[in-house]
Order: sequence, then structure tokens, then C-alpha cells
Amino acid sequence: MNIKNTEEIFNILSKGGFISQNSTDELKKRYYDLLEDNEQEYEEYFRGIGFCLEGGNGYYYFSRKESKVQLQEKIERLAEWIDYVDFLRTYNPSFGVGFEFSAANIQMQLGNDIEMKEKAEKLFSDKHNYKEIVETLVTKMKNFGFIEVANEQEPTFKVTSAFNYIDKLINLLVISEEVKDEIPE
Repeated sequence: MNIKNTEEIFNILSKGGFISQNSTDELKKRYYDLLEDNEQEYEEYFRGIGFCLEGGNGYYYFSRKESKVQLQEKIERLAEWIDYVDFLRTYNPSFGVGFEFSAANIQMQLGNDIEMKEKAEKLFSDKHNYKEIVETLVTKMKNFGFIEVANEQEPTFKVTSAFNYIDKLINLLVISEEVKDEIPE
């Protein structure tokens, strides 16, 4: 077997994290390269302990067979992420893999953009100010591995390849015209 760092990789992926090709963390980049170069061996190893290694466009993650209840919870989280991505694309339509931003810029635009304010009120009704809203969103994105710190001095963040995962899921959701007409507004 030609696989290394299984414990470290498992610790990242088993918590719902991603390992991205364009990570700002050199160690994660190395893990990505290991996974890519030995994908079949890692798949077999992790399958043996009940996890399914999945690869996407520049990222890896774990998936598992899930019950209907777990699937329902996952769908609810996806709905939340659809709203987050919509909010972020209101901030900047080109928000995606490789995009760099600062929390301060989002916060400033939030203060000046009526559409962003309306979306933020719905998404973060429990938050009391723009700073809390942006900090909550940035924390969630970092915890999932969708962003990483690009520059600690400024501070700025970089969107990782893992963002492709949520982008791909959103793009797969196509509502046919028949169903669309049945949805009350």
C-alpha cells in the first residue's frame, strides 16, 4: 500500500471538511496531491472503515450512505447554503473558486446595498450588526473548507476548490417550468 497520512486526511474529511487543490495551506495541498496520485488506494482504505472518498473538480471529501432523516437534514443545510451563495454573489457576481475578499469589504458593501441588507436580515435574523453577520458567514465558510486565510495581515480570504462542491450542487437544481408554475409566490 502506497498511502500516507491517512490519519491526518481522515481527521479533516471525517468532520465534513474538504481537501482542496488550491488550498493556501501547504500541508493540505500535499494531502490533495497524495489523494490524487493514489486515489484508488485511498478509496479502498477508507471504504474499509465505512467512508466513501469522493473527488470533485479540485477537491476531495467523504460521503456515506444516509438514512432518509439524514438526507432531509442535508437538504435543509443545502438550502441554507444556496441562500449564502446567493448573498455572496449579490456582494460580487464573480464570487467563486480563486476569488479573494476581505470581511471588511463585505461588511462595507452590506451597509450600502439594500438587496444585501434584505438578504442578510432573512439569513441572519439573530445577528445584531453587519460585523456579526459577516463573521458568522466567514466562520461557516472556513469550517467547511470553502475559504482559507490568504493574508493574515490584511486579513483576506481565498475561495478554495471545495467551493465547486456547493456550486455544482446548486447548478444541478433545475426546476422545470411545470413545477415552477406550481410553486406559490
